[in-house]
Amino acid sequence: MPKNSFNRGIKRFVMLTFVPSITLLFIRCLSWSWRIEETGREHLDASVAAPEPAIAAFFHGRTFALLRHMTQRTNGKWVTMCSKSLDGEAMARVEEGLGLVVVRGSSGRDGLEAIQEMIQLIRKTPGYGAGLAVDGSRGPRGHVQGGIVRMARWTGGRVLPITASAKRAIVFRRSWDRTLLPYPFAKVHIAYGKPIDVPRKLNAAQLEELRICVEEDLLELQKTADALSGFSDLEPIQEVIDTSAF
Repeated sequence: MPKNSFNRGIKRFVMLTFVPSITLLFIRCLSWSWRIEETGREHLDASVAAPEPAIAAFFHGRTFALLRHMTQRTNGKWVTMCSKSLDGEAMARVEEGLGLVVVRGSSGRDGLEAIQEMIQLIRKTPGYGAGLAVDGSRGPRGHVQGGIVRMARWTGGRVLPITASAKRAIVFRRSWDRTLLPYPFAKVHIAYGKPIDVPRKLNAAQLEELRICVEEDLLELQKTADALSGFSDLEPIQEVIDTSAF
């Protein structure tokens, strides 16, 4: 066996055998230590209890702080998405260990097929909702992509903005999403926004209006959660895109 193939095999074995188990234990222990405070909890409870599926929208950088909480505190079953990469497969096993249903895909054609699979699961399974990192797997940070609106449209669901914040936390500043990881025993603030209705019949302009609405509501919710927790960052919530090159 060539050396490179052997090394890839070892890496894959470690990533899929040891990493998910260690990560899952780490998440459970860490989240157990957090002191959770919630704002707008009535929006989550109403969304989960409603006959329409809840389509939770959150920023990629706050996913880690939400994972355990969302699977512990609700009665619904959440469908989410992970990429088809090796890292994505490892993360999918972690999320499945937390009780999530995971569909594979992240961008381009894979992402479209994954969205379609999520829609089918939600439509045919009562009690299922979806959770999507709305700025995608690659960003730009804080810019909502259109998949969340299309999913709500075709499932008959409502978009539920949700986010997390903590003053005592590590920020991974080199990652595009500036992932936030609260310290052990930190006070973590979870905030839910008012659900956004998405009609079934929409033209392209109306789809874009709703996408902007989700983006604005989620940005405002993030500002509120950060203010309540005392968190601050040198970089803005929404990455500034340089349009001068276009």
